[in-house]
Amino acid sequence: MDSAGLDAGYEVLSEYAHGFMVSQVLFAACDLGIFDLLAETPEPLDAATVAARLGTSARGTGPLLDTCVSLKLLTVRTRAGVAVYSNGPLASTYLVSSSPYGQRHMVQYLGSTTYRCWTHLGDAVREGRNQYHRAFGVAADQLFSAIYRTSAERVCFLRGLQEVWAVHGRRLLTAFDLTPFRTVCDLGGGSGALARLCVSLYPACTATVLDIPEVVDTARMEFSRGETEEEEEEEDDRVSFRAGDFFRDPLPEADLFLLARVLHDWTDARCSQLLAGVFRSCRAGGGVLVIEGVLDADGRGPLTTQLFSLNMLVQTEGQERTLAQYTQLLEAAGFRRVAHRHPGGPYHAVLARK
Repeated sequence: MDSAGLDAGYEVLSEYAHGFMVSQVLFAACDLGIFDLLAETPEPLDAATVAARLGTSARGTGPLLDTCVSLKLLTVRTRAGVAVYSNGPLASTYLVSSSPYGQRHMVQYLGSTTYRCWTHLGDAVREGRNQYHRAFGVAADQLFSAIYRTSAERVCFLRGLQEVWAVHGRRLLTAFDLTPFRTVCDLGGGSGALARLCVSLYPACTATVLDIPEVVDTARMEFSRGETEEEEEEEDDRVSFRAGDFFRDPLPEADLFLLARVLHDWTDARCSQLLAGVFRSCRAGGGVLVIEGVLDADGRGPLTTQLFSLNMLVQTEGQERTLAQYTQLLEAAGFRRVAHRHPGGPYHAVLARK
């Protein structure tokens, strides 16, 4: 290899090896409140003012802001000989708390929980199991007791999912025409964000969110519903919550079951058990809508989904799957006419009918 080739190869390797530093810049800037501070001020701020208002060091704040500029999270210009900073479009859209597409809670969850599990990826590969015991000293024989190990963690994760569906939910729920399904059951539906979006898109339907008791309690206490009293009353009529364990408890009858980012948490055997229960409770002519990342047929892409699958290794019992694997699981449970659409983004919609 000539010197140019060596340099190019080293650059790629260095980018991979230092990738964690980029994510830590993002995590730290969100955690410190830099993007929200800049969003709240009418004029750009210099590093000294940012440090004073956030209570951070001048030594650390300036380099962090400049690195965010290089990452195109912030913009910088000179005013009276001093560099002043403001949010760029990426930060304004996704990293400011007041944005309807803000992802701060998901970023916080990735930085505080997922990142710590990923430090034990090698152990996860050797052992073939998640790493909550090493990262947090928490046994994961009951998976969601580990994932929701504190009330603050539970709220952060549920808000993070709410943020994900704010970006991707509409196109996934409209990938197929769901108008024929009048009753919907969102299994593992968390805060109810996807269920509420579903009833807003399909005014003739009602939705039930089934999740474990502590999640249902959190959803009722922590998550606002409609912006007005009238909207809240309408949602109370059309979206309800039911506490239960979808592996152990009878499922409510429904025309359509939503399984959004659920099957990837579990082994094939547990997925088969869940889908068998869904099939029994699904009314004739009804169906199940699976929303997941989908691997290429050979499993060797796309990269984002491959990384998601490794994340399932370090955090859950499951994995991401190919379309053929999801089809096999659905057909084995009794579902037919499996259809697939990818409306863009990291998630796919798979609709199977009874």
